[in-house]
Amino acid sequence: MRTTAKIMIKSLLAASLLLGPVMGGLVKPAAAASSVVQSEIQVYVDGEKLKLDPAPVQEKGTTLVPMRPIFQALGAQLTWEQQSKTVIAKQGYTTITLQVGAKQAVVNSKSVPLDVPAKLVQGTTMVPLRFVGEALGAKVKWNQKARTVELTSAEAQLEEYWNSLPEAPEREPLTAVEIAGLNDDKVVMIQTDHAQGSGVVIGDRLILTNYHVMTKATNGTALTLDGKSLKINGIVASDEAADLAVIQTSDSIGVQPVEIGDTYDLEKGDRVIAIGSPYGLQNTVSEGLISNFLYEGGIDYLQINAPIDHGSSGGALFNEYGELIGITTWKVEGSTASLNFAVSAYHAELLLYGIDETAINAQSVKFLPSDLPDSLLSASTDEIAKVMDKNFDTIQTVKGKAKLRNWQVTRDAQGWIVITANIDPSFYMIYAEAAAEEMRYWTIDAVSELKRMLPDQKVELIVYYEQTFDYEPRGLADNEITMLEHGKWKVRYPVIHAQIKDRAHIDIRA
Repeated sequence: MRTTAKIMIKSLLAASLLLGPVMGGLVKPAAAASSVVQSEIQVYVDGEKLKLDPAPVQEKGTTLVPMRPIFQALGAQLTWEQQSKTVIAKQGYTTITLQVGAKQAVVNSKSVPLDVPAKLVQGTTMVPLRFVGEALGAKVKWNQKARTVELTSAEAQLEEYWNSLPEAPEREPLTAVEIAGLNDDKVVMIQTDHAQGSGVVIGDRLILTNYHVMTKATNGTALTLDGKSLKINGIVASDEAADLAVIQTSDSIGVQPVEIGDTYDLEKGDRVIAIGSPYGLQNTVSEGLISNFLYEGGIDYLQINAPIDHGSSGGALFNEYGELIGITTWKVEGSTASLNFAVSAYHAELLLYGIDETAINAQSVKFLPSDLPDSLLSASTDEIAKVMDKNFDTIQTVKGKAKLRNWQVTRDAQGWIVITANIDPSFYMIYAEAAAEEMRYWTIDAVSELKRMLPDQKVELIVYYEQTFDYEPRGLADNEITMLEHGKWKVRYPVIHAQIKDRAHIDIRA
């Protein structure tokens, strides 16, 4: 595919810049024992003639040209250090350092000998042309008869390669039925001890899914369309920023991987098909359009109106030719505009590029590390409070993030470990009812982890609404309101109250 070809060509170009030999001068056109101004020499970069003043100089068969025009023509940023008479040029991942009179240059921290050093001519710093061109990935060609030097930049070479590729044959769009038939068995349902999501087969034992589907998981299975349950060994590669992870199954999946399509030529209004397992309804197919494009935090997202929901995370988004163009990731809850999003398959290709399935071994395949300790049995109350503040300080809801503050832990006379915090009162007053479901899920997760870290202990988790008023609020229980000094009144009551030992009891006050 063309996107993959782009990545490979860029990688090859980068490798050539770092590893390829760099020559100091042009092929010697004629014997020259001393500097001679060759005013008839002309220099072209990507077909454009450079205006050079002073004119090029040849010394010992090496052509030197004014530094500023040549570096600018090749797209390099230039810095001149007057005191040390040093040129520093940067282009992409390449940095060149040249000092006037020095017989060596430095390219990406590697010393490179020069046949002729940089020198001053009429107050202008002149640099060896072939060295500069090849260090920046350009092809350099000397035309003896025309007395011209022709440079083809790395960008122009890539463009030439791209234009040399044959045009893709015209394709007929597939129907939704055909796309589902082509890809249905290539989408799996993922179940872990912490989440349920979806995944896309990209190798014999490899599945692409969302990073957040695998967060906190310590074991899991991938369920194929034909009912086969495959144990998940762990994570092969991941990109938390792009919310992507590649997992490995214990056995062969037994289906061909999806074909990843180009994403650079997608347009608003393009038809898309999503396949995932919302709420565990395995391999649900939905159809829609690309509504928009979103770039956030360095990640490309496709905004779509194809319906997805909880459990669709990690599912496949296909174009009208049945090629994977995205991984369904998140949605805006409570909107009638069908605001759903998929991570562009471009980021999936970046993650997959370089994975050698045959080189993966058992030692390298593990589940994501947890920030939570294995046990809190020997921890002090302050240490438990710090763990809660670090890992459970936010409740993700349909209306945004509810922050929890002022974590405190005590041990009472009945042997209970009592953990308390306060919820953002403004958030709670506005969104309590809408966020009740997410508050319950957060509580279930929190008490499950507390039961694991504090086995056989009686643990009480309370999240309070707390606010101070200039008047005495009415309609509250006596133990929910306290008179303070200077005519102030404090309201405090539990909005989340959970208790756990062998079993959990959870009460949410919405």
